Formats: sequence, structure tokens, C-alpha cells
Amino acid sequence: MYYQTCCVQTTIDEWQQLMKGARKASYKRLVQRIKHELPDLYDALALNFYNPYWEQCQQTKTHYILVSSAIEYFIHK
Repeated sequence: MYYQTCCVQTTIDEWQQLMKGARKASYKRLVQRIKHELPDLYDALALNFYNPYWEQCQQTKTHYILVSSAIEYFIHK
């Protein structure tokens, strides 16, 4: 698992490809995986605090999509 990009750093075409086939994912499980596997990202995004965008968390076959501060972070599985 590694951080790939965020919506701010992609073109609309790249974003559409990354979002293709997205479905709901468990925010709680994803945050626990990030805390364990990507602790620097966990700290940088302050995932230990409340996230009002937690319900927008999604996943595709290849990526987890974490929404924090209204920014979509694409994390390769």
C-alpha cells in the first residue's frame, strides 16, 4: 500500500480513471490500515481527529480513496 496522488495533483481525465468503478469503503478500517502501513500519511492528514468527510470514503479494484478536508487522496492497494 502506498500513497499515489490526490485530486489536486491530477487532471480531470486521470481523476475519472482513478474513480472508475468506485464503491463505498469502510473509513474506520482504511484509517487503521493507513495508521499501520503509512504512519507518516496518517500524521500528515491528522487522521486521529474527526473527519466530517468520512462517509465519502471509497475504493476501486486498485485504490482506496480517502476524503479528508474535501480532498480525495488516492492510495494504491
